[in-house]
Amino acid sequence: MKTSGKLIPVIIILASIAGIIFTLYGHFFAGTALPSAEPYSIRPSVSNAPTGTSVPMQEKLPAEVNLAIPFTSQAPYQNWGQPYEDFCEEASVLMAIQFVRGQDIPDAEFADRQLLAIRNFELGEFGDYKDTNAQQTSVILKKFFGYPNVKLVSNPTVADIKNYVAQHKAVLVPAAGQELPNPYFKQPGPPYHMVVIKGYTADGKFITNDPGTRRGADFMYTYGAIMNAMHDWNGGDVEHGAKVIIVVG
Repeated sequence: MKTSGKLIPVIIILASIAGIIFTLYGHFFAGTALPSAEPYSIRPSVSNAPTGTSVPMQEKLPAEVNLAIPFTSQAPYQNWGQPYEDFCEEASVLMAIQFVRGQDIPDAEFADRQLLAIRNFELGEFGDYKDTNAQQTSVILKKFFGYPNVKLVSNPTVADIKNYVAQHKAVLVPAAGQELPNPYFKQPGPPYHMVVIKGYTADGKFITNDPGTRRGADFMYTYGAIMNAMHDWNGGDVEHGAKVIIVVG
């Protein structure tokens, strides 16, 4: 079949657009197989690297890991108005604590009740529940849930995050939500967001539970997408917020 010369630039442009879409969202269409989900257990570090530093000898890390962290969206009944519009941190905390307790999130009613209880704690502790920064989020885990094994790690590397996940620790990531390439967000996406990293794949993706969408279970972002978007609240100047993670377990 002959192709008109006028169509060639159009075809090139469409092919370029398709390539960009596949780069950002290709895992939706490729059907990337997930590693088997692993329940919580205490695992030693795979290296002798100090916490918060780059992990040497990465070949000792498992090629891929997927933790059995239960999922809830921040709007269990799909009501995305307030207060649920700002419940990404609360939902992330709930997913992490249920994992380290070896418990599930059985249904929407349970999730909704817990999220509202966390909000009430925040109102008493911080005076507000919106846009909880990394330090405040760690306080929820320590004081509301009484769970002490929580630490903040500044300027983590990809290797650090993989190491923590390989130790069966949940990793919470505060982020500039509009920098996360998630087509299921109400665009342009949330200015501030939080996701739970629950694993990683052999082809360079983090497996996350992203509470910002009902399709957020096992949602995959590339390493680069997570590291680029990672920013703490910073009083609302999120794009200049610190690179920090919350490690639970």
